[in-house]
Amino acid sequence: MSFTIVRQDITKMKVDAIVNAANTKLQMGGGVCGAIFKIAGATQLQAACDKLAPIKTGEAVITPGFNLPAKFIIHAVGPVYRQWNKEQNEQHLRAAYSNALKRAVENKCESVAFPLISSGIYGYPKDEALRVATSAIQDFLTDHDLDVTLVVFDKSAFTLSSELIGAVESCIDEHYIDTQ
Repeated sequence: MSFTIVRQDITKMKVDAIVNAANTKLQMGGGVCGAIFKIAGATQLQAACDKLAPIKTGEAVITPGFNLPAKFIIHAVGPVYRQWNKEQNEQHLRAAYSNALKRAVENKCESVAFPLISSGIYGYPKDEALRVATSAIQDFLTDHDLDVTLVVFDKSAFTLSSELIGAVESCIDEHYIDTQ
């Protein structure tokens, strides 16, 4: 198991699955969602999403990756920050990460890359979103062997992430079990 935070374009990640910060209707949006749709092939991805839509905030579904380097796209819906109170925001965001990770395991993925869900047009403050993402991923990795990458696109989120790296490494070291 590994957990890495990188500054990169998620559509270029060579992993089994990338996660799309989706909307409940699973329609092509802006930001990371729009980029994923464009590179995957908007028409074919939308057709696949239409068969699964709608989904609720906190839920996640999976489609083929089509033209992306990733085999799958996991569509996870995070909260629109202004629609919920702080506790509900955190519960929904945590569920989006947890459910996306469950879809990855169910589909025998060994590696998955996430954007910072809800931190764009959905308005979730980046530092809070990063804290919830890191916590949800760490919790999941205590029971699952999976390589997870949190992909941040902008420098401000990456700068914030470097502050959490020590805590992430500590958690992984604490829960590492030698299988030999």
